[in-house]
Amino acid sequence: MSAISHYFTRKAGSALIALALAGTALPVLASASMSQSERMDAKKALIDAVDARAKQVQVMNDMIFSFGELGFQEYQTSKYLTDILKENGFTVEEGISGIPTAWMATWGEGEPVIALGSDIDGIPKASQKPGVAYHEPIIDGAPGHGEGHNSGQVVNIVAILAVKEYMEKNGLSGTIKVWPGVAEEQLGTKAYYVRDGYFDDVDAVLFSHVGNGFSTRWGAGRGNGLISVQYNFYGESAHSAGSPWRGRSALDAVELMEVGMSYRREHLRLSQRIHSIVVDGGDQPNVVPPLASRWYFLRETDYPHIKALWEIGDKMAEGAAMMSNTTWDSVVLGSAWPQHMNKPMAEDAYDNIKLVGMPQWSEDDIALAKALQKEIGVEPEGLKTEIDELSDPPDPKTNMGGGSDDIGDISWQVPTITLRYPANIPNLPGHNWSNAVAMATPIAHKGVLAGAKAQALNLFDLITDKALLESAWDYYENVQTKNETYTPLLREQDKPATHLNKDIMREFKGDMSQFYYDPDKYDTYMEQLGITYPTIKE
Repeated sequence: MSAISHYFTRKAGSALIALALAGTALPVLASASMSQSERMDAKKALIDAVDARAKQVQVMNDMIFSFGELGFQEYQTSKYLTDILKENGFTVEEGISGIPTAWMATWGEGEPVIALGSDIDGIPKASQKPGVAYHEPIIDGAPGHGEGHNSGQVVNIVAILAVKEYMEKNGLSGTIKVWPGVAEEQLGTKAYYVRDGYFDDVDAVLFSHVGNGFSTRWGAGRGNGLISVQYNFYGESAHSAGSPWRGRSALDAVELMEVGMSYRREHLRLSQRIHSIVVDGGDQPNVVPPLASRWYFLRETDYPHIKALWEIGDKMAEGAAMMSNTTWDSVVLGSAWPQHMNKPMAEDAYDNIKLVGMPQWSEDDIALAKALQKEIGVEPEGLKTEIDELSDPPDPKTNMGGGSDDIGDISWQVPTITLRYPANIPNLPGHNWSNAVAMATPIAHKGVLAGAKAQALNLFDLITDKALLESAWDYYENVQTKNETYTPLLREQDKPATHLNKDIMREFKGDMSQFYYDPDKYDTYMEQLGITYPTIKE
């Protein structure tokens, strides 16, 4: 299906159809009259426009780093970002899908409609002083950006502002949207955005995610999808010493369920990932726990195997309840479909990545990276200096899976790619204090700036190149969705788990707010914290 045909089929009742029915000519994309040399001149101008925003990149990146908010509680972050967007002429719908920290911002009019997104939440107990190559929290036990989600929306918004300026100057039509991946660490929101129709009128999605290299990918098979389920068990309390026979322990059920899951793992595919935590194990030892809960992430490489793992989880819960004479129910806290990224869009983005190239690292940047790598016990190789290759997808027969991102759900609604930009240090464990070390330093500032340049070029191409959109939709219709249909993992009764992380942020936010970045007083966040760059063990 061509991009123009896609507009008519997906946007019934739109202004474009009204114009067509009235015999009025449709808007013509700029590519109709733009030569290759003119396109390259435009891209050079966009790169210069992003370079001119280098200070804005540093300030936004450091500011969001200083907030360090957890999933569903990104109030300060969302206010900061939406204020910037409103100041630049965007209209913002806040609280989308019943999620207080979620929003959809829109600017422009007409076709095409391009939506950009990135995650904004942090990691528990990941507070870390930036630029310090060993574990030194800003606040002990507090959350922080131990993955680097402080940087992705900076990539998008700086790119958008450069392209918006170009569109206004050159009279280009098109609509730009931007939205946050709220609670990505809980896989908690993007499937709800899809369910509620926020991508029904979108023609392409550009997602950005922090990395230690500069790359994009196409196809399926990288990472797993998942269902996030909390199993709750209900028993009866009693005095644990005086009359334990009168109690029915919900904690026994939690422990029995995990024993069953552990034994079952041996007989599951290597690509599965089952991991869990005890959410509620009772109140005190001398009271038989009447309520206990365990939270599972059940990951696999495709929808049928995710559903099969979920069914196994339910069977284990039922068996544990029978053995402990308790009852049970479950709550879905999040979900993610396996990703499938668009090949034509990825190929175009890869050309733009090559045009931008890797940042130039300083001796201090490399010294920090090597010192941190040595500190955590891996080869001190420093930072990457070459862009990653655009590789073919893994063979499904040998795919061992991995992590997840609920951008997968969106990728099954509309042609989508993820840009990974080089703002962090290679060979870190992930979801760890060490992943926060670089994220408010020149390493992140340079990597985000490079990412913003590439994202601006990607956005420009999608807005001005009709053939690219047509190719993207041809791949989506005739390759990606030809033999596979998106079936939501969410059930009708499921709702966003907006209660998650409230208690943690309530405990730490007062102390954390004392360390919010003040760019009016300090050039960088490291300066505000009194950190010499880089700080390395002697």
